[in-house]
Amino acid sequence: MEQQAHFLTIATADLDAARRFYVDGLGWEPLMDVPGEIIFFQIASGLVLGFFLAEKFNADIADGSDRAAVSGLTLSHNVGDRDQVLSTVQAMVAAGGTILKTPRESEFGGIFNGHVADPNGVVWEIAHNPGWRIDPDGKVVL
Repeated sequence: MEQQAHFLTIATADLDAARRFYVDGLGWEPLMDVPGEIIFFQIASGLVLGFFLAEKFNADIADGSDRAAVSGLTLSHNVGDRDQVLSTVQAMVAAGGTILKTPRESEFGGIFNGHVADPNGVVWEIAHNPGWRIDPDGKVVL
């Protein structure tokens, strides 16, 4: 198997709340939006983030269990400086997010970060990491 992923799909209890947060609040443009089912956003070259209504998510897996809980996961959004961490966290709160960790120095490697939960509990890390960059060929350097 090749080392790659094309879709990150997250079950969401309230698809309309996700839409309000990402589209109306943050200004993201959907790649595809199927009301009552799923909304997709292109977040990088060849990579799509989807929010799938929880009961549809469970039906798609089709093993009879509830696999819709999101746990032990963060989506990270890296920005160019500390001020952008603060302004991005503020924008997410204004869009309906909840601060989990006020932006501050991290205990790990000189990173300045904060954490925000979207209305469905998906945790975003907003970070400035001076050791992180993307080379012109798209490769991440840590």
